[in-house]
Amino acid sequence: MEAYSLPTEVILSHSQAKIDRLVLDWTPQPGDYLDLDHVTYAVLERRHCYQYRAGRYQLAKISLYVQVADRPKERSLIDGRWIIGDASCSFNARSELIRCAVLPMGPCAGCRFHQES
Repeated sequence: MEAYSLPTEVILSHSQAKIDRLVLDWTPQPGDYLDLDHVTYAVLERRHCYQYRAGRYQLAKISLYVQVADRPKERSLIDGRWIIGDASCSFNARSELIRCAVLPMGPCAGCRFHQES
């Protein structure tokens, strides 16, 4: 079984309720977004489950812990990864999950605290 076709469990983070079990053709990272049944989820955490087979451990499935979220309208590409918000602002957290400490829900456009770094 190839790494890109592993069974993936999608689990709602706060309630630990299993949402779906599916096979993805990509490997979601924390900060990525996943659409299931017309609902968008933000990936908060990814866990790997291994099984011991033929004298070694093999990756058997991936568990994604998610929460319901809207896709951010403002994103910046830094060092090959997408972050939320305007990366030129000194208050930006440079994170896939958090925009900034001053105005976490955004938007960056028109923010009175915006400072070029």
